Amino acid sequence: MPTCLETTGPHDRFMLRAARLALRGRGLTAPNPCVGAVLARDGEIVAEGWHKAFGGPHAEVECLSDARQKGVDPASCTLYVTLEPCNHQGKTPPCTRAILDAGVGRVVIGCADPNPHVAGGGAAVLRAAGLDVVLGVQETLCLDLIDEFRIWATTKRPYSILKMAATLDGKIAARGGRPQAVSGPESQADVHRLRSQVQAVIVGGNTFYGDNPELTCRLGADGLPTGFCQPLAVVVTSTLPKAYSTFNLLRQRPGQVLFWTSEYSAKTPLADELRERGTLIWGLPELREDRPSGQGKGTGESLGFAGAFERLRAEFGCHRTLCEGGGQLALSLARQELVDEFVLYLAPRVLGDAEGKSLFAGGSVQSMDETLHFRLAVADSCGQDLKLTYKPRRA
Repeated sequence: MPTCLETTGPHDRFMLRAARLALRGRGLTAPNPCVGAVLARDGEIVAEGWHKAFGGPHAEVECLSDARQKGVDPASCTLYVTLEPCNHQGKTPPCTRAILDAGVGRVVIGCADPNPHVAGGGAAVLRAAGLDVVLGVQETLCLDLIDEFRIWATTKRPYSILKMAATLDGKIAARGGRPQAVSGPESQADVHRLRSQVQAVIVGGNTFYGDNPELTCRLGADGLPTGFCQPLAVVVTSTLPKAYSTFNLLRQRPGQVLFWTSEYSAKTPLADELRERGTLIWGLPELREDRPSGQGKGTGESLGFAGAFERLRAEFGCHRTLCEGGGQLALSLARQELVDEFVLYLAPRVLGDAEGKSLFAGGSVQSMDETLHFRLAVADSCGQDLKLTYKPRRA
């Protein structure tokens, strides 16, 4: 996890390793956070663990179990964990009890537990028992790891990821919009890994009609999580297709397709024909705000998405969604503060055409003061591409 947050403090490299481990459980622990832990002794990592699945042992317990299997005495080690150990009885016993029973003398914690619905105080309990506790190592990175957990605990909607691929000059497609890969094969494979971790993939109408996508995860069986199901396909468009058209989604899995459209389109005979095939149609309210003439046509740019995201979680148990839409849908979600994570694959190519399709499009602003702000959370390579992960910078 190369990141702009790396420092040279004595604890950082161990916490960064714990953060990498935490990511292995991403998409599997919902609605619990993903957490990683390591035991270090004499400057070396001697045991590791991470929260692997909802209802299973937490990262600290996994790490202590790894130590026992390797014949390592935890009492001689420092425990590094990305999230404050729990001090309440849930599906598993309190992790503070496991740490105390193991005789660990020092615990370094990435960030405090933000969940307002459970009794906290894990760090305080460990300190009261005489342990040396350090809190706040690589705190921003560790808070980013549990961003989705904070969304689930404080809102009714899923954690929303926006994924896009662009050239160095910010273009996602040539002016004709013909479906052509922008990023390299490694990035394309990484997108399927992302799809394996979400319960719904969202695209705009232009992508649906122009690319005829399948929106499935095509990893091999050994790369899929236990109990994997293909994500729901969500298409945002004001122009519904015919029920028996030849689009891949309607031919291959009409019962796993959901159209987000205008309230008017949702009441048409075309919508009823799609429903008869098992396809879902949700009419979304239109936003009442000034927009350029023609903006949003066929993309749902003027639709309000907040309620639809909440329905995804309430009716389908969606905890994580992935939007792969075009520039107008991307801008609409960002404006409505429905982008919790922006993953950008930046290809080392230049299109050099002002008429090419841009990353974010459809707005009409006059000043840089009106920009939407993001911050870089993680920078990594993906083959020849850069993989940049951004978080919204909100007040």
